[in-house]
Amino acid sequence: MRDEMTYGEYLRIPELLSLQRLQSGSEHDELLFITIHQVYELWFQQILHELDRLAVWMDEDELVRGSHQLVRVLKILKTMVGQLDVLETMTPLEFLSFRDFLGNSSGFQSVQFRELEFLLGHRAQQHLDRFVGTDDHARLLARWEAPSLWQHFLALLDRRGFAVPEDAVATTPGESTEPDDRVQDALVAAYRDDDELREFCELLTDMDEGLMEWRYRHVVMVMRTIGTKQGTGGSSGAGYLRSTLFQPVFPDLWAIRARL
Repeated sequence: MRDEMTYGEYLRIPELLSLQRLQSGSEHDELLFITIHQVYELWFQQILHELDRLAVWMDEDELVRGSHQLVRVLKILKTMVGQLDVLETMTPLEFLSFRDFLGNSSGFQSVQFRELEFLLGHRAQQHLDRFVGTDDHARLLARWEAPSLWQHFLALLDRRGFAVPEDAVATTPGESTEPDDRVQDALVAAYRDDDELREFCELLTDMDEGLMEWRYRHVVMVMRTIGTKQGTGGSSGAGYLRSTLFQPVFPDLWAIRARL
């Protein structure tokens, strides 16, 4: 341990502050745009870090420790929603002052967000294919082929004595989580008979709701800024983002509400 290490050295502040490079050269609001999106990438990294640990706690039947990770992720999602309040202080004309300098860059290209989707069980082939031939494809493929967070949870549910069909727990590369009546039967029983599992399920639902809230606020921000214009990088902009709304990553947890 270096006793003489300074705050700036530990956090690598000079390197950090050198990363906000304005492509426009002088447009005032570009710095805010870059800062917000770089912070999002840091939060994505942290969420992945927390959810990977959550998977370990679930595999070890440590629900109390896993609950701590879920609470932390929920707080991060709330913070990410709050950051959109800052971004919305940018008017459409202020964004247009530097938009052309973004070139083909787009949020579509966020590798970490795709990793997060794959880990949560939301997997679309086109999002994997987009990275074929890049340095990021291997890490995305690893997420694609690994058990989803939901599969880790179903294995835990089964170990706790609530029978889950083997094919629901088994890993099929690229398979997205789909509602399953048999899984819902096990969840309803868990809600009624296991207080710890019920509370854990509610935290999973909180996280799912937090992710949907962030998606919704993101859509509204884009609509407020560019309206129905095409998004950067050739995306359809708000039209595509609207299509992602109200698609929970844990659909069974929402489906059982009518049965409790």
